[in-house]
Amino acid sequence: MGDVLLALSIPVLVFGGGIYAACDCWWRRRHPAPPSPYTHRAARLAEQEMLLLAEEIVDDAHAALGPLYEAPAAPRPGGPAAGLKTEASRSPQASRSSRSGATPDRGPSRPAAARRR
Repeated sequence: MGDVLLALSIPVLVFGGGIYAACDCWWRRRHPAPPSPYTHRAARLAEQEMLLLAEEIVDDAHAALGPLYEAPAAPRPGGPAAGLKTEASRSPQASRSSRSGATPDRGPSRPAAARRR
């Protein structure tokens, strides 16, 4: 009897698998899956959101730190502002050292000399 039940269980399993596949197919047609979050459109939307967030961060930083980067007030026509040293009042040693190794404020600096170990 055990062999007969084993032999009959195979067609029952195949028939049950077919019924399950048909029901699953019908269910998926009636209830389609939501769109994948990894589409090109989703990537563009995420990029736009990231750019808006970065723009907001930069705007906040500019509002907070903007006064630090504003151009200094123009010197008075009568002479240099109080507390500033003129070019002639600097010591000769300071002006020599600033000319020899320093670069202008707006240009790129020269690379440092390579050190040997």
